Amino acid sequence: MMRTVEVLFVIIIILGAFMISAYFAVLPSPRQIFGTNLRELAVSTLQTLDAKYNLSRIVFEDDPDAWGVLQKALSASLPPNIVFNLTVFSINSTGGIVTYQLVNSVSNSEGDLGVGSESASYLVTSSEVTFGITPEKIGEKSGKNITLYILNCNDANGWWIPGYTGQTLAADFYNLLSPYFTTTVLVNSTYQLGLLLNGTALKGETLRDAVVINTFGEAVPIPTEYCQGGSHEGEGYDSSRSSYARYFHTLGVKTRTYNWTWVSIVGYPLYYVSNTGRFTGDQAWGIYGTVSVAQAGLNAFLRGLTSRSYLYDSTWITGEPGVVYLSSAALDRCNYYGIYPAPYQTSTRALPASILIGTYGLTATEMFNRVGDWIAAATYRRTGGGAFTAIAVTRIPDIRVTVLGLLMYYSPQIYRSEFGASDTSRLVTLQLSQQGGT
Repeated sequence: MMRTVEVLFVIIIILGAFMISAYFAVLPSPRQIFGTNLRELAVSTLQTLDAKYNLSRIVFEDDPDAWGVLQKALSASLPPNIVFNLTVFSINSTGGIVTYQLVNSVSNSEGDLGVGSESASYLVTSSEVTFGITPEKIGEKSGKNITLYILNCNDANGWWIPGYTGQTLAADFYNLLSPYFTTTVLVNSTYQLGLLLNGTALKGETLRDAVVINTFGEAVPIPTEYCQGGSHEGEGYDSSRSSYARYFHTLGVKTRTYNWTWVSIVGYPLYYVSNTGRFTGDQAWGIYGTVSVAQAGLNAFLRGLTSRSYLYDSTWITGEPGVVYLSSAALDRCNYYGIYPAPYQTSTRALPASILIGTYGLTATEMFNRVGDWIAAATYRRTGGGAFTAIAVTRIPDIRVTVLGLLMYYSPQIYRSEFGASDTSRLVTLQLSQQGGT
Protein backbone atom coordinates (compact mmCIF):
# COMPACT_ATOMS: atom_id res chain seq x y z
CA MET A 1 0.00 0.00 0.00
CA MET A 2 2.81 2.44 0.90
CA ARG A 3 4.61 1.72 -2.39
CA THR A 4 1.44 2.61 -4.31
CA VAL A 5 1.18 5.94 -2.53
CA GLU A 6 4.81 6.70 -3.29
CA VAL A 7 4.25 6.06 -6.98
CA LEU A 8 1.23 8.38 -7.00
CA PHE A 9 3.28 11.15 -5.38
CA VAL A 10 5.98 10.78 -8.03
CA ILE A 11 3.44 11.02 -10.83
CA ILE A 12 1.88 14.13 -9.30
CA ILE A 13 5.31 15.81 -8.99
CA ILE A 14 6.30 15.05 -12.60
CA LEU A 15 2.96 16.30 -14.00
CA GLY A 16 3.20 19.47 -11.94
CA ALA A 17 6.72 20.21 -13.15
CA PHE A 18 5.68 19.68 -16.78
CA MET A 19 2.65 22.00 -16.46
CA ILE A 20 4.69 24.75 -14.79
CA SER A 21 7.50 24.60 -17.42
CA ALA A 22 4.99 24.59 -20.27
CA TYR A 23 3.25 27.67 -18.81
CA PHE A 24 6.42 29.74 -18.50
CA ALA A 25 8.30 28.48 -21.62
CA VAL A 26 8.65 30.90 -24.61
CA LEU A 27 8.16 28.87 -27.78
CA PRO A 28 9.17 30.10 -31.28
CA SER A 29 6.44 31.16 -33.62
CA PRO A 30 5.44 28.82 -36.47
CA ARG A 31 6.93 31.40 -38.88
CA GLN A 32 10.33 31.03 -37.24
CA ILE A 33 10.12 27.25 -37.34
CA PHE A 34 8.81 26.74 -40.83
CA GLY A 35 9.51 30.11 -42.48
CA THR A 36 11.79 30.96 -45.41
CA ASN A 37 15.47 31.81 -44.84
CA LEU A 38 15.10 35.40 -46.01
CA ARG A 39 18.80 36.21 -46.17
CA GLU A 40 19.59 33.26 -48.44
CA LEU A 41 16.53 34.06 -50.53
CA ALA A 42 17.70 37.66 -50.96
CA VAL A 43 21.19 36.56 -52.06
CA SER A 44 19.93 33.97 -54.55
CA THR A 45 17.39 36.45 -55.96
CA LEU A 46 20.07 39.09 -56.64
CA GLN A 47 22.33 36.50 -58.25
CA THR A 48 19.49 35.22 -60.44
CA LEU A 49 18.56 38.73 -61.57
CA ASP A 50 22.21 39.37 -62.54
CA ALA A 51 22.82 36.01 -64.21
CA LYS A 52 22.87 37.67 -67.63
CA TYR A 53 24.14 41.03 -66.35
CA ASN A 54 20.61 42.47 -66.40
CA LEU A 55 20.70 43.79 -62.83
CA SER A 56 24.10 45.42 -63.37
CA ARG A 57 22.82 47.09 -66.50
CA ILE A 58 19.57 48.44 -65.06
CA VAL A 59 20.99 49.97 -61.88
CA PHE A 60 23.16 52.29 -64.01
CA GLU A 61 20.21 53.49 -66.12
CA ASP A 62 18.04 56.57 -65.58
CA ASP A 63 15.07 55.21 -67.53
CA PRO A 64 12.03 54.79 -65.21
CA ASP A 65 10.69 52.04 -67.45
CA ALA A 66 13.82 49.98 -66.81
CA TRP A 67 13.32 50.29 -63.05
CA GLY A 68 9.68 49.27 -63.57
CA VAL A 69 10.87 46.14 -65.35
CA LEU A 70 13.20 45.44 -62.41
CA GLN A 71 10.31 45.74 -59.94
CA LYS A 72 8.20 43.32 -61.96
CA ALA A 73 11.11 40.89 -62.17
CA LEU A 74 11.50 41.01 -58.39
CA SER A 75 7.80 40.35 -57.85
CA ALA A 76 7.93 37.40 -60.24
CA SER A 77 11.08 35.98 -58.59
CA LEU A 78 9.81 36.03 -55.01
CA PRO A 79 7.01 34.06 -53.28
CA PRO A 80 3.67 35.95 -53.07
CA ASN A 81 3.89 36.37 -49.29
CA ILE A 82 7.27 38.16 -49.48
CA VAL A 83 7.51 41.96 -49.44
CA PHE A 84 10.71 43.59 -50.61
CA ASN A 85 12.63 46.83 -50.77
CA LEU A 86 15.54 47.05 -53.24
CA THR A 87 17.82 50.06 -52.77
CA VAL A 88 20.76 51.14 -54.93
CA PHE A 89 23.66 53.33 -53.76
CA SER A 90 26.46 54.82 -55.84
CA ILE A 91 29.98 54.40 -54.45
CA ASN A 92 32.32 57.36 -54.69
CA SER A 93 35.84 57.84 -53.45
CA THR A 94 37.36 61.26 -52.87
CA GLY A 95 40.66 61.74 -51.11
CA GLY A 96 40.58 58.19 -49.86
CA ILE A 97 37.12 58.65 -48.27
CA VAL A 98 34.38 56.34 -49.59
CA THR A 99 30.82 57.66 -49.61
CA TYR A 100 27.49 56.03 -50.48
CA GLN A 101 24.75 58.07 -52.16
CA LEU A 102 21.17 56.89 -52.72
CA VAL A 103 20.39 56.41 -56.42
CA ASN A 104 16.96 54.78 -56.48
CA SER A 105 14.79 52.16 -54.83
CA VAL A 106 11.86 49.94 -55.74
CA SER A 107 9.47 48.24 -53.34
CA ASN A 108 6.11 46.47 -53.15
CA SER A 109 5.48 47.81 -49.65
CA GLU A 110 4.66 51.37 -48.63
CA GLY A 111 5.85 51.05 -45.04
CA ASP A 112 8.76 49.78 -43.01
CA LEU A 113 9.37 46.07 -43.46
CA GLY A 114 9.86 45.67 -39.72
CA VAL A 115 12.39 44.15 -37.36
CA GLY A 116 11.73 40.65 -38.69
CA SER A 117 13.15 41.48 -42.09
CA GLU A 118 16.48 40.28 -43.49
CA SER A 119 18.70 41.83 -46.17
CA ALA A 120 21.59 41.02 -48.49
CA SER A 121 24.01 43.23 -50.44
CA TYR A 122 25.42 42.84 -53.94
CA LEU A 123 28.18 44.91 -55.62
CA VAL A 124 27.83 45.58 -59.34
CA THR A 125 30.14 47.30 -61.79
CA SER A 126 29.40 49.41 -64.83
CA SER A 127 29.80 47.63 -68.15
CA GLU A 128 31.91 50.56 -69.32
CA VAL A 129 34.63 49.74 -66.82
CA THR A 130 37.48 47.51 -68.00
CA PHE A 131 40.01 45.82 -65.80
CA GLY A 132 43.55 45.00 -66.81
CA ILE A 133 47.10 44.63 -65.60
CA THR A 134 50.22 46.52 -66.51
CA PRO A 135 53.42 44.52 -65.95
CA GLU A 136 56.53 46.31 -64.78
CA LYS A 137 59.23 46.25 -67.44
CA ILE A 138 62.14 44.11 -66.31
CA GLY A 139 65.10 46.35 -65.49
CA GLU A 140 62.92 49.44 -65.21
CA LYS A 141 63.68 50.10 -61.53
CA SER A 142 67.43 49.88 -62.05
CA GLY A 143 67.30 52.14 -65.09
CA LYS A 144 68.25 49.36 -67.51
CA ASN A 145 66.63 48.88 -70.89
CA ILE A 146 66.75 45.06 -70.97
CA THR A 147 66.20 43.34 -74.31
CA LEU A 148 64.53 39.97 -74.74
CA TYR A 149 66.09 37.96 -77.57
CA ILE A 150 64.13 34.92 -78.78
CA LEU A 151 65.98 32.54 -81.12
CA ASN A 152 63.77 32.03 -84.17
CA CYS A 153 66.48 30.89 -86.60
CA ASN A 154 65.04 29.63 -89.87
CA ASP A 155 68.20 27.62 -90.59
CA ALA A 156 68.24 25.48 -87.43
CA ASN A 157 66.32 22.46 -86.13
CA GLY A 158 65.38 21.53 -82.59
CA TRP A 159 65.64 18.41 -80.45
CA TRP A 160 63.50 17.24 -77.49
CA ILE A 161 60.69 19.55 -78.60
CA PRO A 162 58.39 16.94 -80.30
CA GLY A 163 55.25 18.43 -81.78
CA TYR A 164 56.85 21.86 -82.01
CA THR A 165 59.51 23.72 -83.92
CA GLY A 166 61.79 26.40 -82.58
CA GLN A 167 59.83 28.91 -84.64
CA THR A 168 56.40 28.00 -83.20
CA LEU A 169 57.78 28.11 -79.67
CA ALA A 170 59.36 31.49 -80.42
CA ALA A 171 55.93 32.91 -81.25
CA ASP A 172 54.48 31.57 -77.99
CA PHE A 173 57.34 32.98 -75.94
CA TYR A 174 56.87 36.34 -77.64
CA ASN A 175 53.21 36.46 -76.63
CA LEU A 176 53.86 35.47 -73.02
CA LEU A 177 57.02 37.43 -72.21
CA SER A 178 57.18 40.52 -74.42
CA PRO A 179 54.85 42.55 -72.10
CA TYR A 180 57.57 42.32 -69.42
CA PHE A 181 60.36 43.74 -71.60
CA THR A 182 60.92 47.14 -73.12
CA THR A 183 62.26 45.59 -76.32
CA THR A 184 61.74 42.11 -77.77
CA VAL A 185 63.74 40.96 -80.80
CA LEU A 186 63.30 37.74 -82.78
CA VAL A 187 66.66 36.37 -83.96
CA ASN A 188 65.61 34.97 -87.32
CA SER A 189 68.81 33.28 -88.52
CA THR A 190 72.11 31.92 -87.33
CA TYR A 191 73.71 34.85 -89.14
CA GLN A 192 71.86 37.29 -86.86
CA LEU A 193 72.90 35.22 -83.84
CA GLY A 194 76.49 35.61 -85.02
CA LEU A 195 76.08 39.38 -85.08
CA LEU A 196 74.91 39.33 -81.46
CA LEU A 197 77.82 37.15 -80.36
CA ASN A 198 80.19 39.60 -82.04
CA GLY A 199 78.63 42.54 -80.18
CA THR A 200 76.40 44.01 -82.92
CA ALA A 201 72.79 44.93 -82.11
CA LEU A 202 70.15 43.96 -84.69
CA LYS A 203 67.71 46.86 -84.40
CA GLY A 204 69.47 49.42 -82.28
CA GLU A 205 68.44 47.64 -79.09
CA THR A 206 70.52 47.37 -75.93
CA LEU A 207 72.77 44.33 -76.20
CA ARG A 208 74.08 44.22 -72.66
CA ASP A 209 72.01 42.65 -69.83
CA ALA A 210 69.73 40.89 -72.33
CA VAL A 211 67.79 37.65 -71.91
CA VAL A 212 68.42 35.10 -74.70
CA ILE A 213 65.91 32.24 -74.99
CA ASN A 214 66.97 29.20 -76.99
CA THR A 215 63.71 27.76 -78.30
CA PHE A 216 65.37 24.75 -79.97
CA GLY A 217 65.48 22.50 -76.91
CA GLU A 218 68.67 20.52 -76.46
CA ALA A 219 69.99 21.85 -79.79
CA VAL A 220 71.54 25.32 -80.10
CA PRO A 221 71.81 27.25 -83.39
CA ILE A 222 75.42 27.90 -84.39
CA PRO A 223 76.51 30.61 -86.85
CA THR A 224 78.46 29.40 -89.88
CA GLU A 225 81.56 31.43 -88.97
CA TYR A 226 81.86 29.45 -85.72
CA CYS A 227 81.82 26.14 -87.58
CA GLN A 228 84.85 24.25 -88.86
CA GLY A 229 86.53 26.37 -91.54
CA GLY A 230 84.70 29.57 -90.53
CA SER A 231 86.24 32.90 -89.62
CA HIS A 232 85.62 32.22 -85.89
CA GLU A 233 86.48 28.52 -86.03
CA GLY A 234 88.84 28.88 -83.07
CA GLU A 235 85.93 30.01 -80.92
CA GLY A 236 83.58 27.26 -82.06
CA TYR A 237 85.37 24.08 -83.09
CA ASP A 238 87.80 21.91 -81.14
CA SER A 239 89.76 20.18 -83.91
CA SER A 240 91.71 18.02 -81.46
CA ARG A 241 88.45 16.45 -80.26
CA SER A 242 86.42 16.97 -83.45
CA SER A 243 83.85 18.63 -81.22
CA TYR A 244 81.83 21.82 -81.07
CA ALA A 245 82.15 21.94 -77.28
CA ARG A 246 84.35 25.00 -77.76
CA TYR A 247 81.33 26.85 -79.19
CA PHE A 248 79.44 26.32 -75.94
CA HIS A 249 82.44 27.61 -74.00
CA THR A 250 82.25 30.72 -76.19
CA LEU A 251 78.55 31.07 -75.39
CA GLY A 252 79.39 30.94 -71.69
CA VAL A 253 82.06 33.61 -72.14
CA LYS A 254 79.67 35.86 -74.11
CA THR A 255 76.95 35.36 -71.49
CA ARG A 256 79.37 36.50 -68.80
CA THR A 257 80.82 39.36 -70.86
CA TYR A 258 77.48 40.84 -71.90
CA ASN A 259 75.80 39.94 -68.59
CA TRP A 260 73.18 37.92 -70.46
CA THR A 261 70.76 35.40 -69.06
CA TRP A 262 71.00 32.41 -71.38
CA VAL A 263 67.87 30.22 -71.24
CA SER A 264 67.57 26.50 -72.01
CA ILE A 265 63.91 25.42 -72.06
CA VAL A 266 64.00 21.61 -71.78
CA GLY A 267 66.17 18.52 -71.31
CA TYR A 268 69.96 18.35 -71.24
CA PRO A 269 71.16 21.90 -71.90
CA LEU A 270 73.56 22.56 -74.79
CA TYR A 271 73.73 19.01 -76.14
CA TYR A 272 73.67 19.62 -79.92
CA VAL A 273 74.54 22.35 -82.40
CA SER A 274 72.34 23.01 -85.43
CA ASN A 275 72.85 24.79 -88.74
CA THR A 276 70.95 23.34 -91.69
CA GLY A 277 73.03 25.30 -94.18
CA ARG A 278 76.35 24.06 -92.81
CA PHE A 279 75.65 20.51 -91.61
CA THR A 280 73.95 19.18 -94.73
CA GLY A 281 75.53 15.79 -94.45
CA ASP A 282 75.48 15.39 -90.67
CA GLN A 283 72.58 14.12 -88.63
CA ALA A 284 71.99 13.37 -84.96
CA TRP A 285 69.15 10.98 -84.18
CA GLY A 286 67.75 11.68 -87.62
CA ILE A 287 67.52 15.44 -87.09
CA TYR A 288 68.78 17.14 -90.24
CA GLY A 289 71.49 19.73 -89.84
CA THR A 290 72.29 18.78 -86.25
CA VAL A 291 75.56 17.57 -84.70
CA SER A 292 75.93 16.02 -81.27
CA VAL A 293 78.25 17.61 -78.71
CA ALA A 294 76.89 15.50 -75.85
CA GLN A 295 77.67 16.23 -72.20
CA ALA A 296 80.86 18.14 -73.05
CA GLY A 297 78.71 21.10 -74.15
CA LEU A 298 77.23 21.86 -70.72
CA ASN A 299 80.59 21.48 -68.98
CA ALA A 300 82.24 23.84 -71.46
CA PHE A 301 79.48 26.43 -71.08
CA LEU A 302 79.75 26.43 -67.28
CA ARG A 303 83.51 26.91 -67.53
CA GLY A 304 83.07 29.86 -69.88
CA LEU A 305 80.39 31.38 -67.65
CA THR A 306 82.65 31.21 -64.60
CA SER A 307 85.82 32.63 -66.22
CA ARG A 308 87.58 29.29 -66.65
CA SER A 309 89.60 28.43 -69.69
CA TYR A 310 88.30 25.94 -72.22
CA LEU A 311 88.76 22.27 -71.37
CA TYR A 312 87.11 19.36 -73.12
CA ASP A 313 85.27 17.45 -70.39
CA SER A 314 82.79 14.73 -71.33
CA THR A 315 81.75 13.93 -67.75
CA TRP A 316 78.00 13.32 -67.43
CA ILE A 317 76.92 15.54 -64.53
CA THR A 318 73.09 15.45 -64.67
CA GLY A 319 70.78 13.06 -62.82
CA GLU A 320 67.27 11.61 -62.89
CA PRO A 321 65.26 12.68 -59.82
CA GLY A 322 62.01 11.67 -61.52
CA VAL A 323 58.82 13.48 -60.49
CA VAL A 324 59.48 16.91 -58.98
CA TYR A 325 57.02 19.39 -57.46
CA LEU A 326 56.89 23.15 -57.67
CA SER A 327 58.01 24.83 -54.46
CA SER A 328 55.64 26.92 -52.35
CA ALA A 329 57.42 30.05 -53.60
CA ALA A 330 56.84 28.98 -57.22
CA LEU A 331 53.16 28.22 -56.57
CA ASP A 332 52.78 31.66 -55.02
CA ARG A 333 54.29 33.26 -58.13
CA CYS A 334 51.89 31.20 -60.28
CA ASN A 335 48.98 32.99 -58.65
CA TYR A 336 50.70 36.37 -58.81
CA TYR A 337 51.56 36.24 -62.52
CA GLY A 338 48.67 34.07 -63.68
CA ILE A 339 51.01 31.46 -65.15
CA TYR A 340 49.94 27.90 -64.33
CA PRO A 341 52.17 25.05 -65.50
CA ALA A 342 51.49 21.59 -64.13
CA PRO A 343 52.54 21.63 -60.44
CA TYR A 344 54.61 18.50 -60.95
CA GLN A 345 56.97 17.57 -63.76
CA THR A 346 59.36 14.75 -64.62
CA SER A 347 63.06 15.55 -64.65
CA THR A 348 65.72 13.25 -66.10
CA ARG A 349 68.39 15.88 -66.79
CA ALA A 350 68.55 17.72 -63.44
CA LEU A 351 71.72 19.60 -62.56
CA PRO A 352 73.63 18.77 -59.39
CA ALA A 353 73.76 21.10 -56.41
CA SER A 354 77.54 20.78 -56.57
CA ILE A 355 77.65 23.38 -59.38
CA LEU A 356 76.66 26.00 -56.83
CA ILE A 357 79.08 27.07 -54.11
CA GLY A 358 81.29 24.03 -54.63
CA THR A 359 82.33 23.56 -58.26
CA TYR A 360 81.43 26.81 -60.01
CA GLY A 361 80.37 29.18 -57.22
CA LEU A 362 76.89 29.89 -58.58
CA THR A 363 73.74 30.93 -56.74
CA ALA A 364 70.36 29.54 -57.80
CA THR A 365 66.76 30.73 -57.89
CA GLU A 366 65.11 27.32 -57.80
CA MET A 367 61.60 26.40 -58.93
CA PHE A 368 61.07 22.84 -57.70
CA ASN A 369 61.63 21.19 -54.36
CA ARG A 370 64.93 19.35 -54.51
CA VAL A 371 65.06 15.60 -54.74
CA GLY A 372 68.28 14.72 -53.01
CA ASP A 373 70.92 17.05 -54.43
CA TRP A 374 69.28 17.43 -57.83
CA ILE A 375 67.97 20.77 -59.10
CA ALA A 376 65.30 20.27 -61.76
CA ALA A 377 64.93 23.91 -62.85
CA ALA A 378 66.59 27.14 -61.75
CA THR A 379 68.31 30.31 -62.86
CA TYR A 380 71.99 30.16 -61.90
CA ARG A 381 73.76 33.43 -61.28
CA ARG A 382 77.46 34.14 -61.39
CA THR A 383 78.72 36.93 -59.16
CA GLY A 384 80.16 39.55 -61.47
CA GLY A 385 78.01 38.86 -64.52
CA GLY A 386 76.02 36.30 -66.46
CA ALA A 387 73.17 33.95 -65.60
CA PHE A 388 71.95 30.61 -66.89
CA THR A 389 68.35 29.37 -66.77
CA ALA A 390 68.19 25.59 -67.13
CA ILE A 391 64.73 24.01 -67.27
CA ALA A 392 65.93 20.43 -67.08
CA VAL A 393 62.53 18.74 -67.30
CA THR A 394 61.53 15.99 -69.67
CA ARG A 395 59.99 16.62 -73.05
CA ILE A 396 57.39 17.72 -74.26
CA PRO A 397 58.41 21.29 -73.28
CA ASP A 398 55.94 23.26 -71.21
CA ILE A 399 57.11 26.80 -71.91
CA ARG A 400 55.07 28.09 -68.96
CA VAL A 401 57.72 26.57 -66.71
CA THR A 402 60.38 28.68 -68.45
CA VAL A 403 58.26 31.82 -68.27
CA LEU A 404 57.57 31.24 -64.58
CA GLY A 405 61.27 30.63 -63.91
CA LEU A 406 62.28 33.93 -65.52
CA LEU A 407 59.57 35.87 -63.69
CA MET A 408 60.67 34.34 -60.39
CA TYR A 409 64.24 35.36 -61.10
CA TYR A 410 63.55 38.96 -62.18
CA SER A 411 60.41 39.48 -59.99
CA PRO A 412 58.69 42.26 -61.99
CA GLN A 413 55.67 43.79 -60.31
CA ILE A 414 52.12 43.59 -61.64
CA TYR A 415 50.20 46.87 -61.53
CA ARG A 416 46.49 46.11 -61.48
CA SER A 417 44.02 48.71 -62.69
CA GLU A 418 41.74 50.38 -60.14
CA PHE A 419 38.56 52.41 -60.41
CA GLY A 420 39.73 55.75 -61.67
CA ALA A 421 36.34 57.49 -61.93
CA SER A 422 33.47 58.01 -59.53
CA ASP A 423 30.25 56.02 -59.74
CA THR A 424 31.72 53.07 -61.60
CA SER A 425 30.32 50.63 -59.05
CA ARG A 426 27.05 50.51 -57.13
CA LEU A 427 25.85 48.71 -54.04
CA VAL A 428 22.48 46.94 -54.31
CA THR A 429 20.68 45.92 -51.10
CA LEU A 430 17.57 43.73 -51.11
CA GLN A 431 15.51 43.70 -47.91
CA LEU A 432 12.84 41.01 -47.53
CA SER A 433 10.06 40.41 -45.04
CA GLN A 434 7.38 37.75 -44.77
CA GLN A 435 3.68 38.52 -44.58
CA GLY A 436 1.05 36.36 -42.90
CA GLY A 437 -0.04 35.38 -39.38
CA THR A 438 1.56 33.11 -36.86
